[in-house]
Amino acid sequence: MKRLVSLNNRIVACDRCPRLREHCAEVAATRRRAYLDWDYWGAPVPNFGDPRARLLIVGLAPGAHGANRTGRMFTGDRSGDWLFRALHVAGFANQATATDRDDGLELTDCLVTNACHCAPPGNRPAGDELESCREWFDETVDLLPVQVFLALGAIAWRAVVDLARRRDWYTGPIPKFSHQALVPLSEDRWLLGSYHPSQQNTFTGRLTEEMFDGVFSLARAKLSGS
Repeated sequence: MKRLVSLNNRIVACDRCPRLREHCAEVAATRRRAYLDWDYWGAPVPNFGDPRARLLIVGLAPGAHGANRTGRMFTGDRSGDWLFRALHVAGFANQATATDRDDGLELTDCLVTNACHCAPPGNRPAGDELESCREWFDETVDLLPVQVFLALGAIAWRAVVDLARRRDWYTGPIPKFSHQALVPLSEDRWLLGSYHPSQQNTFTGRLTEEMFDGVFSLARAKLSGS
């Protein structure tokens, strides 16, 4: 627990990417009309979850008015509504809702991180910004007994593949990302893919609750050794 807290403190203090820091500060200062009474977090968003997690969920980046506002991964926006509902159904979360850092939400055997810890303009971090965050991803993995990496979207998928190749957990060609794609890594680890629960995917029906629940059922099965 202490090592995760220390890592999270260093993530929050990170100022390596001026473009991202300026954007987060601007969003925090201007705010959205619905959240004018909020004191936005406006800093890099730390990891959230169980320091003994075997399931590591990897997203893209904090939402400008979600995690960048609340200071917790996937908290305060529609993507988080989808994620934590599914985690609750699968038994990884004690409740289905996530509104703020003091809402009582706890995760069991699961931790949530992002390929990029700052909200980027247009929700698109640049390549060098993702590279700057790579250290945080590597250190996060070092702290956990990860058995299943769940990548939400193609960028998160590539972040896990690149880490697996650096560590010789995977030596084949880059596997294609798709929903429920499953790639065996070394030492009984698995890479699992899912469409990101963004409004672009959930509003259009590209990702349904049944599809999302199926991903977590598969993750649970792999953790159980099935």
